Amino acid sequence: MKKGKGADRIDKEAYFSYLLDTYERLVYSICFKMTGNQFDAEDLTQETFLSVYKNLATFQKDYEKAWVCKIATNKGLDFLKSAKRRSEPKEDTYFEEIKDEKASPEETYLRRESKEYVYTICQSLKSPYREIATEHFYREKTAKEIANEQGKGIKTIQTQIYRAKAMIRKIMEGRAAG
Repeated sequence: MKKGKGADRIDKEAYFSYLLDTYERLVYSICFKMTGNQFDAEDLTQETFLSVYKNLATFQKDYEKAWVCKIATNKGLDFLKSAKRRSEPKEDTYFEEIKDEKASPEETYLRRESKEYVYTICQSLKSPYREIATEHFYREKTAKEIANEQGKGIKTIQTQIYRAKAMIRKIMEGRAAG
């Protein structure tokens, strides 16, 4: 007994309905985790199931969950790539991102004076806090960079930065009071 085209269509639609009922929440959660946005996740879920429907004839039913999840992941990755391309600068951060090629002489002088002041305060600390403060506050290195350079644990460096900051605060309060 041969099946007609109508029976194939009904089977395809019934199977698609089964896939939709079974995996819709999973696909949505994948898309939501990738986008962080409910509306984008809903759109990507729709796109995923549209793609599933279009490709039902070519897919192996033994791997349906993996197949549906892979399509959802690919849709999410495509979305993230295109989102980077079409991102527009926000009004409040746009001018912060634009850097002046030439600072005014006043700005240059103030920046240099500030750096020298930071260096002087860092040098007034006792070792090992002097070295850590100089690296972190004057040379603007992260705790991780300092730990890598000195071959010390990051927690040790973070503690030393914390203590150096407290010492600097005490010095600053003393200068402000006196």
